[in-house]
Amino acid sequence: MVKKRIVSVLLAGALVAGMGLQVNVTVKADDLQDAQNKASQQQSALDAAQAEKDQLVAQLDGIVKDMEQTQADIEAKQEEIAKKADELDAAKIDENNQYESMKLRIQYMYENGNGQFLETLLESKSIAEFLSNAEYINQISEYDRNMLVEFQDIVDKVEEQQQELEKENAELEEMQTNLQTQQTELQTLVDSKSSEIASLESELSETNAKISQLQAAAAEQARLQEEAQNPGKFTPVDDYTPSGGTGRLQNPCPAAYISSEFGGRQSPGGIGSTNHKGRDYAAASGTPIFAAAAGTVTTVANNSVRGNYVIINHGDIATLYQHCSTIGVSVGQSVGAGQNIATVGSTGASTGPHLHFEVHVGGMPVDPRLYL
Repeated sequence: MVKKRIVSVLLAGALVAGMGLQVNVTVKADDLQDAQNKASQQQSALDAAQAEKDQLVAQLDGIVKDMEQTQADIEAKQEEIAKKADELDAAKIDENNQYESMKLRIQYMYENGNGQFLETLLESKSIAEFLSNAEYINQISEYDRNMLVEFQDIVDKVEEQQQELEKENAELEEMQTNLQTQQTELQTLVDSKSSEIASLESELSETNAKISQLQAAAAEQARLQEEAQNPGKFTPVDDYTPSGGTGRLQNPCPAAYISSEFGGRQSPGGIGSTNHKGRDYAAASGTPIFAAAAGTVTTVANNSVRGNYVIINHGDIATLYQHCSTIGVSVGQSVGAGQNIATVGSTGASTGPHLHFEVHVGGMPVDPRLYL
């Protein structure tokens, strides 16, 4: 956890010649702490939303299981209803058969001289009326009468059972409808919670990206501060060998190769200027850098873009030496042409060890090749 203090100062804010960048960034511990607190809160909200979703899904799974069981119960109940319908049909057939048998026997009685009873019975409009009339006809067989009543009772009982089963089936179907409604409502809640989670994940991702940027900026500031406060030990060398053209300025880094010239170019590593205001000499860290001409040191400084750098005034022109790892001169010091003044490094806004060399005329950068 970053402590509650400012971890660095303002990174350089002027447009500089080294890489043509302008940086004006203040990274504070509070900024990083606030972002981390925000990420923690977002993570907690995300965890809570996920837990709620898990509970809703568990409820939804339970309802689905209940619906499956209810559907099985409905199917079983419908099978019972079908069986009971078969029983009812059979009972009605038995009842009708018994009724027809009784009529045959009564017809037999009529043919044997009991016509008055037959007329009474045959005029009956229903089985109930028939039985009522039959009470007065003692010639009817007690067995036939009892059997007919028994079949009627069976029919009544089966009808009652069928009605009860229909009622239970209706209750099950209503229960299934309610479960389907609950399922729809829960699914809506689950979908809503999923959208909320997606939004929280997006916000958390953005916050984490901001944290990474702040951490990277803080690390870069720490590196720049370290470069400024601890430039390293400088050990001068005296083995300068002139090389290059016939201009008034000597090659400031004979051991290097030219990696980028003055003028328009693609930005190296996304941090270099596309309008390059100097010449880059690529070499290993620690490679000696020499004064291109005799003059007076006017600036020895460090910033986030130039890194460690030196400016030498030669009267009508000035030369700049940037991204140094160590510097061996001080402000006000007079230096001679070819004097070792610094070593190659990668301080400041640099993608690798090199010397960025500039020539200024009237305060404006010009192509160094005009003077080398």
